[in-house]
Amino acid sequence: MAAAFLERQGLTLLDRNFRTRRGEIDLVMREGDVIVFVEVRLRTNPRFGGAAASITPRKQARLVAAAQVYLARLGREPPCRFDAVLLDALDPERIAWERHIVER
Repeated sequence: MAAAFLERQGLTLLDRNFRTRRGEIDLVMREGDVIVFVEVRLRTNPRFGGAAASITPRKQARLVAAAQVYLARLGREPPCRFDAVLLDALDPERIAWERHIVER
C-alpha cells in the first residue's frame, strides 16, 4: 500500500525490504535524481503512541547504516533522503507521508 501510494506521488520503486546485518530499509524509491529511503510504520493501537513515535533515534541510526550499505553497493553516492510513510490503520485514505525524517 505504501509503495503504491508513493508511486502515485511520482516516485519510482527501486527495491523493497533491503536487508543487511546493520538494518533494513522497507522501500528504496527514486524521485528525480534523489534516492529516497522509506520507513513504513503501522500502528493500530494509539495506546503506545502513533506510527511516527515508533521511529526512535536507534531506528534512525539503523536506517542510516543500511542506507550506507545500499549506496556502497551502487558504487556512487547520489543525493538521498529518508522519508516515512505512516499508517495508523490499513486505510489508503489515512496515509501520512513525512519527508526528510533524517537528512544526510
